[in-house]
Amino acid sequence: MLWTECLTRLRQELSDNVFAMWIRPLVSEEKDGVLYLYAPNPYWTRYIQEHHLELINILAEQLSEGRVTKVEITVDSRPGAILKPNEKPATSTSALQQNTTVKPTRSAKKVTESENSTHQAKLIKKRQLNSLFTFSLFVEGRSNQMAAETCRKVLTQLGASQHNPLFLYGPTGLGKTHLMQAVGNALLQAKPNARVMYMTAESFVQDFVASLQKGKVEEFKKNCRSLDLLLVDDIHLLAGKEASLVEFFYTFNALLDESKQIILTSDRYPKELTELDPRLVSRFSWGLSVGVEPPDIETRIEILLKKAENTGVDLPRNCALFIAQQVVANVRELEGALNKVVAISRFKGCEIDLDTVRESLKDVLAIRARTISTENIQRVVSEYFRIPLKELTGPKRTRIYARPRQLAMGLARELTGDSFPEIGLAFGGRDHSTVMHACEKVQSLCKTDPIFDEDYKNLMRLLQS
Repeated sequence: MLWTECLTRLRQELSDNVFAMWIRPLVSEEKDGVLYLYAPNPYWTRYIQEHHLELINILAEQLSEGRVTKVEITVDSRPGAILKPNEKPATSTSALQQNTTVKPTRSAKKVTESENSTHQAKLIKKRQLNSLFTFSLFVEGRSNQMAAETCRKVLTQLGASQHNPLFLYGPTGLGKTHLMQAVGNALLQAKPNARVMYMTAESFVQDFVASLQKGKVEEFKKNCRSLDLLLVDDIHLLAGKEASLVEFFYTFNALLDESKQIILTSDRYPKELTELDPRLVSRFSWGLSVGVEPPDIETRIEILLKKAENTGVDLPRNCALFIAQQVVANVRELEGALNKVVAISRFKGCEIDLDTVRESLKDVLAIRARTISTENIQRVVSEYFRIPLKELTGPKRTRIYARPRQLAMGLARELTGDSFPEIGLAFGGRDHSTVMHACEKVQSLCKTDPIFDEDYKNLMRLLQS
């Protein structure tokens, strides 16, 4: 069956732990050209969507010889929606119906008690840090250097008030989780007995609700408030969870009172989290807030090369440059693009070259061509600085027009990958050397002029949103 064939290929592509934990338990059903995958909860589906769905799509389409054109993953919490280790992959949802009408028996009660007894073990496993999230495997660049240096400093001054809590913020997929877990991994390596807990805001809510249902709230509080280091991802997702917010508020205060380190991440600066309790938001600002920006092209190239090296893939630098020019939003999309290129090259049994990369990323190239162009950048920069578009591309050299023009040229080079002559042509037929000078000037001003750097980052966010 198709899903069985996909599993065979996925076992070769993924690590044993990832395959056994996330892929192997999925149940499948093929219908009307779509391969449906069923997972037991939303967290599971989101993980598959973010990390593996694109690869599964490629394999399903290739192994079915075009019969399946789409793969969808949805939540199905009915009994049977997750396989046990000794079960074979299901090829139909009929297996999901088998246990829905069975009456409870003594043996069933024993199973339930056994499951409850392993609940804590599962929670511990869920909170294990990713061993690959270390400082040595983190690629630093201008966009994340301050965040990385701060995390290292936190490790040497754990619980110090000037960076407690440490609040990392920025768009998704830029390495915030990697950095926070790198602190946890380094601490455990230095002090194996340290009490470290990593969780998402969503898992905090789930665990708190479960403790309420089981009458184990005090045990939950004790576990959370006796930590040396608490790492909470996506803290903004606590919005609307009133009871959980209250509990987190008291846990937060208890750890700070004991000078225990807290590291949080969010997609926004603390004061922009208006949907959370103002008292909690104000406490987020007590320590240090550090932003993580989208990586520049040099950093993106190094990320790709390091990722390829760590997975034993021979990625030519010119191919890394091409991918980095096309995928600019975040690290997660970079890794997804690389995984797609690797999958296609292995399927074809050929080495990675520019032709393979172009074929693998044809969908990305088509979308990018429609969304980010030099003309679009000119329009956004014109609106941002409130200057006429004709002046941005015109001959006037007064500072009020020259600086935005240089900035627009730099952004065009960064985001479109167009050549210097192509960009010059779009800016009133300017010479390629003028564009080169503008790009060098932009890099220099970003390092020396905080206001210019802030404008650059704001425009980058606008164009990539």
